[in-house]
Amino acid sequence: MNDLPITIQTLGIVWLINFSLLTVRYLVFAGTAYSIFWIWKRDKLQYKRTQIEYPDKSKLLHEFKYSMITMTIFAAVGVGIFTAKKNGFTFLYNDISERGIVYFLFSIIVAILIHDTFFYWSHRLMHHKFIFKYVHKVHHNSTNPSPWAAFSFHPSESFIEALIVPILVFTMPIHPLAILAFLLYMTFMNVLGHLGFELYPKGFTRHWFGKWHNTATHHNMHHKFFNCNYGLYFNFWDMLAGTNHPNYHEVFAEVTSRKSLS
Repeated sequence: MNDLPITIQTLGIVWLINFSLLTVRYLVFAGTAYSIFWIWKRDKLQYKRTQIEYPDKSKLLHEFKYSMITMTIFAAVGVGIFTAKKNGFTFLYNDISERGIVYFLFSIIVAILIHDTFFYWSHRLMHHKFIFKYVHKVHHNSTNPSPWAAFSFHPSESFIEALIVPILVFTMPIHPLAILAFLLYMTFMNVLGHLGFELYPKGFTRHWFGKWHNTATHHNMHHKFFNCNYGLYFNFWDMLAGTNHPNYHEVFAEVTSRKSLS
């Protein structure tokens, strides 16, 4: 692919490949989560629901439709990165041995931390009263989200969310496989946040380690109450900025204290 000349046909092929891979990633992660928790184990795991009720099927179709629109925009941003790399404008490198395995792993961790910061502050900005209805309202139509909501964004929000990859490749040396590992982690955590079932154990949010990590309950409360719990992976920024819902720990404790009926 690196040897291909930049033509309209090449860019079209790159977009199609990107779109196909992004769609498969979305379908595998969201589809697997939905199949297991919302269909196969739905009744058995009902006691783990963050909200007892389930959304209407129309909401699920809404989430899927906008997620597919998001894939088209993410793919277009990928075309831009491909073009920039071809012209030598990125810090992407192809040989892991060039910087070593330690740096490779370090770059994945840094990418996750940068994204967590970018997501928190851009997310808070999108909740500004003059911006929300034009950018973020589509995502918040899912007040009781399913795994299909992981990428259910208005096109303008899709573009904002996609900016994390250009930020990474234009500011730090990073290998394409490190980007892939980061994106797989992001997708897994994004689907987990929209799962609607709490998988972490009782007491997790009060544990010295667990208190720094977000949960499905944390993000579900954001969808339910809107102006709280803005973080993605970690709870650093919500704790520092005082934006955790005041009853977060109590709600988590209630959900994780329920007993299975089976």
